[in-house]
Amino acid sequence: MSTVRVGMVQMSCAANKEENLQKAIAGVKQAAEKGAQIVCLQELFTSLYFCDVEDYANFELAEPIPGPSTDRLSAVAKELGVVIIASLFEKRAQGLYHNTTAVLDADGTYLGKYRKMHIPDDPAYYEKFYFTPGDLGYKIFKTKFATFGVLICWDQWYPEAARITALMGAEILFYPTAIGWATSQDDATNTEQYNAWQTIQRSHAVANGVHVVSVNRVGFEQDGAMKFWGGSFISNPFGTVLYQASHEQEEVQVLEIDLSKTDRYRTHWPFMRDRRIDSYQPITKRYIDES
Repeated sequence: MSTVRVGMVQMSCAANKEENLQKAIAGVKQAAEKGAQIVCLQELFTSLYFCDVEDYANFELAEPIPGPSTDRLSAVAKELGVVIIASLFEKRAQGLYHNTTAVLDADGTYLGKYRKMHIPDDPAYYEKFYFTPGDLGYKIFKTKFATFGVLICWDQWYPEAARITALMGAEILFYPTAIGWATSQDDATNTEQYNAWQTIQRSHAVANGVHVVSVNRVGFEQDGAMKFWGGSFISNPFGTVLYQASHEQEEVQVLEIDLSKTDRYRTHWPFMRDRRIDSYQPITKRYIDES
């Protein structure tokens, strides 16, 4: 298909897992009513962002994938005839957990999962306590409506991840995300941080000639210390923001994107053609400190 209608569900979350799942399903249904064919949910949407603390009790939030949440969402995907991208806390085995996104095709089929490769460890983002780095590599999913790749939050900052996923044949890059501002910060810092976040993702769209869809949560969490900044957006292959959501409000937005533009941008600005793959071996080093 040359065009596809993409839905983004930007929502706030509560402490109750079932409440969050029901809200997400309602968002998927609203997107489908607006004509969405692929609907992306935000990172770890079934809970509050629990990585603000290192608390062993939070491991109780995890579940197998496929499992209860994917079963529920699979039924919704089949009922509505939409593809669903669902970011979940995966319990792989006792003591082994991942930050994982499952993809459900429009007939309800579970197509597989991507495990987050880059795991941050920053104040209020203690993800290394919970998540083992992904070991499935980068992935693409061939769905009824499009072939796309999924990367997760901290993966957003790594051009290597976007490049490899695009080289595998992704027509769209989806980024489920949970990122926000400390409420103690000033507005100038907030603006600078959001602009950096959006700019790096728009650069992935430009460098790879593909659309980028980034879906973030919104609302105050951590007893008001963190304001998740929303700002979910879609960029075309030239880095133009086709839609940007509010920083404050829950939103369900659907936008039609033209996948045929990938070929046009890649032929007019032939970055893929001119790649010097023979010169890139040093990128696999941690740091090039040899003379």
